[in-house]
Amino acid sequence: MKFISTRIITADVNRLVDFYEMVTEVPAILGNELFAEIPTPIGTLAIGSDKTVPLFGGGSAEPAANRSAIVEFIVEDVDSEYERLREHVPEVVTKPTTMPWGNRALLFRHPDGNLVNLFTPVTGGSGQVRSLTVGYQRGIATWLSSGTEQQLSPQSSSAKER
Repeated sequence: MKFISTRIITADVNRLVDFYEMVTEVPAILGNELFAEIPTPIGTLAIGSDKTVPLFGGGSAEPAANRSAIVEFIVEDVDSEYERLREHVPEVVTKPTTMPWGNRALLFRHPDGNLVNLFTPVTGGSGQVRSLTVGYQRGIATWLSSGTEQQLSPQSSSAKER
């Protein structure tokens, strides 16, 4: 099995296509007025109309109703992306912040309210980029066990380093 895409259901395909083309700087492939894809080297962000939901089963998906998923993109320089995008995104949730698991991250909402995370892995002292999965798992475990949850706030510019 190979992961291929994540699909976002929306009532306004064109609005989300325009938004994600602006964020990713990748032109969308338009299937028709009901479907588009933003292809990346690792996976595809698919954007589908709410008019397609009955094909999957009535009520199986609802536009602008997600509060549990984050669409994530790895970028070269998250701080530069923040400067480029901050006037164009509906809501910045977290300005560029170094997370305990080793990523510098920017979180914002797309026009339907879903979270988008742009992140840059932070290099360690050896100059090697940390493994995204292992670094995330170790960082979260350390962060949760140390009781430092209060040290990371949405308004901070960096997490408290140890």
